[in-house]
Amino acid sequence: MLPALTYQSSIDHVVLSYLTALSEAGFQGDIEQSYASRLAVATDNSIYQQLPQAVVLPRNIDDLILIGKIGCHDDYQGVTFSPRGGGTGTNGQSLTSGIVVDLSRYLNQILEINIAEGWVRVQSGVIKDQLNDALRPYGYFFSPDLSTSNRATIGGMINTDASGQGSLKYGKTSDHVLALTAVCVDGSVLNTEPLNNDQIMALDDTAFVNNAIKTTAQICRDKRQQIVDKFPQLNRFLTGYDLKHVYDEQLQQFDIARLLCGAEGSLAFIVEAKLNITPIPKSRTLVNIKYDSFDSALRNAPMMVAAHALSVETIDSKVLNLAKEDIVWNTVEDLLIDVQGKIMLGINMVEYASNDLTENQQHVAALCQQLDQLIVDQQAGIIGYQVCDDLASIQKMYTMRKKAVGLLGAVKGTKKPIAFAEDTCVPPEHLADFIAEFRQLLDEKSLYYGMFGHVDAGVLHVRPALDMCDPHQELLMKEVSDQVVTLVAKYGGLMWGEHGKGFRSEYGPAFFGEELFTELRRIKAAFDPHNRMNPGKICTPLGNDSELVKVDSVKRGFYDRQIAVTTRDSFKQAMECNGNGLCFNYDTSSPMCPSMKISADRRHSPKGRAGLVREWLRQLAEQGINADDLEQQLLTTSPTIKQIIDRLKNTYGSNRHRYDFSHEVMDAMNGCLACKACASQCPIKVDVPSFRSRFMNIYYSRYQRPVKDYLVAYVESILPLMVKAPVIVNSVIRPQWSKKLTLKTIGYVDMPLLSVPTLAESLSGHHVLCFDMLWLQALSDHERENYVLVVQDPFTSFYDAQVVRDFIHLIEKLGKKPILLPFKPNGKAQHVKGFLKAFAKTATSTADFLNQLMVLNIPMVGVDPALVLCYRDEYTEVLQQRRGKFTVLTAHEWLLPLLQQVPQRAALNDKPWYLFAHCTEKTKLPNAEKQWGAIFTHFGSVMEAVPVGCCGMAGTFGHESDKLEASKSVFNLSWKEKIDQYDPTRCMATGYSCRSQVKRLEHIQFKHPVQVLLQLVDL
Repeated sequence: MLPALTYQSSIDHVVLSYLTALSEAGFQGDIEQSYASRLAVATDNSIYQQLPQAVVLPRNIDDLILIGKIGCHDDYQGVTFSPRGGGTGTNGQSLTSGIVVDLSRYLNQILEINIAEGWVRVQSGVIKDQLNDALRPYGYFFSPDLSTSNRATIGGMINTDASGQGSLKYGKTSDHVLALTAVCVDGSVLNTEPLNNDQIMALDDTAFVNNAIKTTAQICRDKRQQIVDKFPQLNRFLTGYDLKHVYDEQLQQFDIARLLCGAEGSLAFIVEAKLNITPIPKSRTLVNIKYDSFDSALRNAPMMVAAHALSVETIDSKVLNLAKEDIVWNTVEDLLIDVQGKIMLGINMVEYASNDLTENQQHVAALCQQLDQLIVDQQAGIIGYQVCDDLASIQKMYTMRKKAVGLLGAVKGTKKPIAFAEDTCVPPEHLADFIAEFRQLLDEKSLYYGMFGHVDAGVLHVRPALDMCDPHQELLMKEVSDQVVTLVAKYGGLMWGEHGKGFRSEYGPAFFGEELFTELRRIKAAFDPHNRMNPGKICTPLGNDSELVKVDSVKRGFYDRQIAVTTRDSFKQAMECNGNGLCFNYDTSSPMCPSMKISADRRHSPKGRAGLVREWLRQLAEQGINADDLEQQLLTTSPTIKQIIDRLKNTYGSNRHRYDFSHEVMDAMNGCLACKACASQCPIKVDVPSFRSRFMNIYYSRYQRPVKDYLVAYVESILPLMVKAPVIVNSVIRPQWSKKLTLKTIGYVDMPLLSVPTLAESLSGHHVLCFDMLWLQALSDHERENYVLVVQDPFTSFYDAQVVRDFIHLIEKLGKKPILLPFKPNGKAQHVKGFLKAFAKTATSTADFLNQLMVLNIPMVGVDPALVLCYRDEYTEVLQQRRGKFTVLTAHEWLLPLLQQVPQRAALNDKPWYLFAHCTEKTKLPNAEKQWGAIFTHFGSVMEAVPVGCCGMAGTFGHESDKLEASKSVFNLSWKEKIDQYDPTRCMATGYSCRSQVKRLEHIQFKHPVQVLLQLVDL
């Protein structure tokens, strides 16, 4: 039996005392000390792992001031802090063994937009895309762009001085910071503004903040020549600390904000920022140029820069091939059509943007003329190009480009492309030669790698594939890192052109030189004399003997290698999470992880849940337990009487008070809606519902399940009995006393009523054919082409029977003969709740039945996408293809090819229909909405897909009383707002859960698209 997992890293007593003092002093935010909360921020988008002592989440600036002031007490001088935003850093910038100060949960408000003066004031937790969404109606945007823009915070961008695509024109984050409000380690507030020398000298030295400003100003003025000589002349100039730009010689003034930009939280907490904003270009064009080699793409890039391009982004063939295997390729394949007879091994994405349409068109035309000539002359390795002018296509290309980082992590095998030397920056004219040597270095070590980046700025992302669970390859990583430092120096570049230093801080002295690095340490000492702000990053205070963090610090692989290789392979949906954080996506219309969106709790995200399961597996291994063996035992044996008694004791007896890390994992898993969006939206394909069900299966071998789980798991078995007397069943469910009893005894709310009339009653007297296997086998192949097998699912057939009835009528109207198959349990609910033994039995039985039908070569079709897709996903996973390869189609998959046999209808010129697609359907079948649109067009109507995320029902999730508020919150994220914008009588939803949720919360009955098509056919 599963033991209690009692390991959790203890919290230092001084830190505990500090947190108590902080709370008693009136701290208004959250203080989290659980092992799970600490683990959730122990990793970022890097290869490192460092467990903090605690996580504090300030609610306002007063909380940050309090953090500093309480910390000034003599007893707490050893307590350290690290600010954290989106956790998207690739070099461990926010990782600490001290206290993580997470500014993303509450400090995320846009405070002021001043269009007249061209600036905005925001709190540091505002997400980059969130800011641009707010600015777009005014025709402005915050121009520094980066691949993590849908989850990176402004505070994080400032702390790493982030930049990305378009930096030649738009610069880095620091180029747009007008003023900052920051809180220093002593709790004093620093409001930055440009100051001249006289104003600096007039500052009162006795104030902590003023002393830090004066020290910085003196160094930047007195050491000006050494700074100018040492700092490379690059678009991606040296960050952390940016001494060169603090002092403006021409204006004779100092701007301390430039020092804080790129300081990685090692000097102060950034609370608010005043930023300049940029008009959105009125004209944008993207030219996608295709090459016969990646080297050709690199060497040809300077020509685009010279041709006045806004930006030149490059991608190699490895990343392109990975993109082709991902959901994102469905959106861009028509923008990167293969050139006949040529192999595309690299592309340059060249953008032109301007407020002058004519000027923009002239630049594009001139470039295309050059490209045409090069193609004719067979020069520069160019094999073709495509031009796109519409904004939607341009955004699709950049979405694909932004996903490149995550895609590289999706390569098969134990060796994964990792970040450690992947944002090197050299003068663009040297980039091709630099990369040639870089590639030679990696090739000599037989390393696989992918490349992409900003060739216009000389920045390229190179990620060699290494297995960090292998100690020898971990040493190789340090060896390669050291050699790249030398190579970068040879070409006059930087080791960090975009992603900051973090654990690469050990290379700082070599780049700054001993004299200037000493001055950096003086500045650090002025702002943080006791090395308490993100210690070890960038530099340590002068006079302090603390060490810098190092490239070979403890990594995730150190912990992962403690788990058996077979278990790591078995649980790869969790183990392979690389922390890229796409699951933190801010966009409420994105289906990705609704539980994270409503909770703002990193534990309740695919990344958080994957990290908790990794630690759970590690702790099991520490106790000599192999999770795979335990799982197999549970699947093949029944519990003994003693095990049942022990399970009850652990749940209700004295053992229930015993700490078990498994409870913390269960808490995170319990909030998952099992919507499966992560399985396709995540570039690594982290599949939470998959490993969640396996965890729950094992967890409940030690603890007793709640009664409601049994109801969910076995409702399919009793529905055929209930439907024999639907009126009686409904009369029992409908009264208030019954609802209260159900809530109290089972924990269920809003139980749905059975369809009246039932499906059988609604088809009574209709000539729908009953299933007869022998008769079907006797038909010829030609005769079978006229038949359709309708696969029932429990929810639509028993609770929304009119949808199945209308689908059967539609099949007939289209000239086919429907056969309603006998109901066979699908079992998805069993899988969701972790009844894996029962699910395997259900899946085996149903798969055997459907496999018998497969030989008939008659299409099998179901109307609920989530349950249809269960046959392809969960069935394949549990049965591992041992039961054959039957296929059940969704309604639109069956309809689309049938259109060739159905005459196209004339346009009705009616109002559009609006489709709210099921989140599982549109993530697992990314072309579904487009295909539904084509079907409606064929029948003379117009269908528009409404961009929404999850509806919040998610099977039975919304009916569980402890999840009711979460279900409503998810619904309110996007569905409620969008429903209010449209005529509800023109709205459709493919999922039963979605229609049920809308009916429950909005008292509106959405139609299934097949019902609307039946109306259209009847016109």
